[in-house]
Amino acid sequence: MLFQRTDKMMNGVFITFSGNCKKALQFYQNCFGGKLYFEEFKNEMNNYLESPIIIGSLISDMIVIHGSDLVHNEGRQIGNYLSIFLHCNDAGDRKLLIHKLKVNRKITYTPDEIKQSLIEITDAFDVRWILAI
Repeated sequence: MLFQRTDKMMNGVFITFSGNCKKALQFYQNCFGGKLYFEEFKNEMNNYLESPIIIGSLISDMIVIHGSDLVHNEGRQIGNYLSIFLHCNDAGDRKLLIHKLKVNRKITYTPDEIKQSLIEITDAFDVRWILAI
């Protein structure tokens, strides 16, 4: 099922799966029930046998798990593959939240970057946030 943006987009945990996001979320669906949504990358990418998942979501009554196959620049390591996922109402709300989370850190985004569906920010406590619109 393709990823569909809805008014019911929920906040939850975000996990970087590094190539097996679809399989992992299907496994968790088997454990927790719920519905799956996927947004796949349309072009071929190196090191991926199938189209990578940009964002996948399992929304169940027990838990909401968002994930992706796309890995951070430093690679997937213990401690950096979990993030907090927040859905913002629009780019303006997200920009305000970025300003609040960055406290004393220099973080800038171009106008094109701020319009992307997902932005990652790491706060002063090394907590990673995935901010979606």
